[in-house]
Amino acid sequence: MERERQGGWVYIMADRYRGTMYVGVTADLAARVHQHRSGAGSDFCARYGLARLVWAERGDDMMSCIEQEKRLKRWRRDWKFELIERGNPDWQDMFELLV
Repeated sequence: MERERQGGWVYIMADRYRGTMYVGVTADLAARVHQHRSGAGSDFCARYGLARLVWAERGDDMMSCIEQEKRLKRWRRDWKFELIERGNPDWQDMFELLV
C-alpha cells in the first residue's frame, strides 16, 4: 500500500521519429529505461528495438500513473504524436536528461 502512494512515471519509448511506440509506467524511470535498452524491459521493446525515451510524465502516486498509462494506451497514434511533439518535437532521446 505504501508503494502505491509513492510517485511514479508514465513514459513512451520509441524506435525512431513517429515510429513504433510503447507506453509504460514505473516507479524508477532511469532504471526502467536502462532495462529496456538492455533488452530486459519488455518483450515488445526488445522485439521492436524501442530504446529511445521520447516522453515522460511524473505522477504523484502509482495508482494515478497506472490510470494515465491505461488512458494513453487507448489513444490514437496521432494523439500520442501530438503529446510527444508538444515537448519533444524532434523525438530526441530524453534518457540523457535522467542521468
